[in-house]
Amino acid sequence: MIEAMARRLAGLSGWRRRFVWLLSGAVAVLALPPFFVIPVLPVCFAVLLWSLEGVRCNKGALSAGWWFGTGHFAAGFYWVSHAFLVQPEIYGWMIPFALLGLGGGLAIFPMLAVWASWRLGNGLVRRAILLAVFWAIVEYLRGHLLTGFPWNLLGHVWAIDAAPMQFASVVGIYGLSFVTALFATLPAAFVAGKRGKLAAIGGVMIAVALWGGGAVRLMMAGPDTSDVVISDLPADVPILQIVQPNTPQRDKWRPELQNQHFSLLLEMSRRPEDLRPDQKRIVIWPETAATFFVETQTQARMEMAEVLGPDDILITGAPRTYPRDTDAYKVWNAIQVIDASGSIVASFDKFHLVPFGEYVPFRSILPFPKLTEGRTDFSSGPGPQTLSVSGIPSFSPLICYEVIFPGAVIDDAKQPDWLLNVTNDGWFGRSAGPYQHMAAARFRTVEEGRPLVRAAYTGVSVVFDSYGRKVASLSLGERATLLHPLLSDKNHTTVYYLWRDFLFYGIVTFFAVLAMGYKRRLKSL
Repeated sequence: MIEAMARRLAGLSGWRRRFVWLLSGAVAVLALPPFFVIPVLPVCFAVLLWSLEGVRCNKGALSAGWWFGTGHFAAGFYWVSHAFLVQPEIYGWMIPFALLGLGGGLAIFPMLAVWASWRLGNGLVRRAILLAVFWAIVEYLRGHLLTGFPWNLLGHVWAIDAAPMQFASVVGIYGLSFVTALFATLPAAFVAGKRGKLAAIGGVMIAVALWGGGAVRLMMAGPDTSDVVISDLPADVPILQIVQPNTPQRDKWRPELQNQHFSLLLEMSRRPEDLRPDQKRIVIWPETAATFFVETQTQARMEMAEVLGPDDILITGAPRTYPRDTDAYKVWNAIQVIDASGSIVASFDKFHLVPFGEYVPFRSILPFPKLTEGRTDFSSGPGPQTLSVSGIPSFSPLICYEVIFPGAVIDDAKQPDWLLNVTNDGWFGRSAGPYQHMAAARFRTVEEGRPLVRAAYTGVSVVFDSYGRKVASLSLGERATLLHPLLSDKNHTTVYYLWRDFLFYGIVTFFAVLAMGYKRRLKSL
């Protein structure tokens, strides 16, 4: 039955074949957050590989990869349209261009992977291995070329649970994406005789190994802190108070509502009654929660200081500007740290900006407005930093999607004790976007061996420990405050931190050579 289906797919042509490629790419998205229907992955890649058996020219192979990729990225990034609906009268017309441009543009990467595997491979086993190799390579390129966009990587399917994520502590998310690609492609070889069946079994065993090996690592790490009782903790353990105001994005920047929003943030930041007087707090507001220039608003800083105890600090996202009213005027998307006296004791400027969201590339020739508030493009900061603030462990601040870039979230010269990600995912509504963003962020904890604290304007706000285990969270669309201790005693140095992506390079090279050797053995028979 399976062999008959493979033959039928290989015999398709014309629009039917293109539709199958488009549909299989779209359905493969169900394996990604927040759906996690992981078994669809080998099914969709089997459809792609079996239909490739009927391709006879370069154009056909390129077409297969492009249609599969277009379906995959258009379905995976459908939520981008929500950002244009915040102000539909201005940006609504851009929705079809954004979806088609994003889907079709990113499809170039799988197009190249599919074409290369078809060109260099004959036989399902070898082609399956090569497709995994080239898929991993183009994902790496997608994460680095131009500004980079490592969102919805294949390895993100394992964010369903902390256990299968643990391999990322060795090879990083790109290495995990490669073994995930093998898991997705090798089962297609089931119809290719005895060796094909062995390869297919090997693909299935990858999932078993990831889960089993990860479970052992977590067992050795000991229990997480999800059940810790805050009142039982010593006074030197800071208590996180993450504020999730959940204000609709369309209302956030309305001038007449600014005081109302600020009052809400202050009210949600007051000291909870169940905290002891000697327990210090780290109050965290999300990205641009303060919709004004904090450094110029002394009265606002004094009001922020009023909700703090003598040892508390408040960390907020806010725009920052300097110098004002000059030709050198610049604006940054920033994080500001306020102490109990109302002073700014530390700040950080976002360095990895969102194209068309925070700045318009090639502005002189592209007539598009940026999506975020204000007419001026944001300027970029110098790069990852470790902020040291008296009384709390040092941390690496990250704003919005800066957290999705593997190997680029900490200052290697000064290691932090924890990672902080403030973000505003309100642009994407109640869609898959916020969950995909959170899943990508979660992998940084496993790779770096550091806990991650995430404050999201509309959700999902969450605390992950240094093994990627979720220990506390607020739901998407919930207005609430999250309390949890900042415990960094489980920090550890990972293999990935020491070697970064060099193991990924080696593994991909090994399997590429293995596939080439398999071809030579076939020719010698």
